Amino acid sequence: MTHTPQMQPAVDLVQVDLGVTGMTCTSCSARVERKLNKVEGVEATVNFATESASVSYDPAKIDPGSLIEVVRNAGYDAFEVAGESAAEDAGIDGASISEDPHEAARRREAADLKHRLTISALLTVPIVLLSMIPALQFTNWQWAVLTMTTPVFFWGGAPFHRATFVNLRHGSFTMDTL
Repeated sequence: MTHTPQMQPAVDLVQVDLGVTGMTCTSCSARVERKLNKVEGVEATVNFATESASVSYDPAKIDPGSLIEVVRNAGYDAFEVAGESAAEDAGIDGASISEDPHEAARRREAADLKHRLTISALLTVPIVLLSMIPALQFTNWQWAVLTMTTPVFFWGGAPFHRATFVNLRHGSFTMDTL
């Protein structure tokens, strides 16, 4: 007598695209993908280059908000990407998304990094001058240099330090932990 395995009924998986920000290397995307795929009823593929995750999930077991929370718990930020097809499905003819969330996130990050670079560079010029030109050195000049170096290191380097701590917290060694 042969035993035939019982077939489970086919589950209709729902597809959602997530934008993922904060990934700095491919090991970051691999970690996000691994965390998403550990969730029951979820199949995910994460693309570092496009900063996106394509997720198929069982709506009876999880919802998009919970998927976003899984990504956030992995140390990154995520948002649901609504495409033109979603607008067309809603019956809106000729609808276009006013601003791409990926582009908005990139623009905010670039503006923040530019601001940090500008302030850090302005503080670094006197640091270099005081350190390299003995004629500019005064009594206890080292304390002035330390005072200017501290915000450059902590505030200017904050995005790198944050990524390092996120990776260490998850027991992962990436280019940020070098």
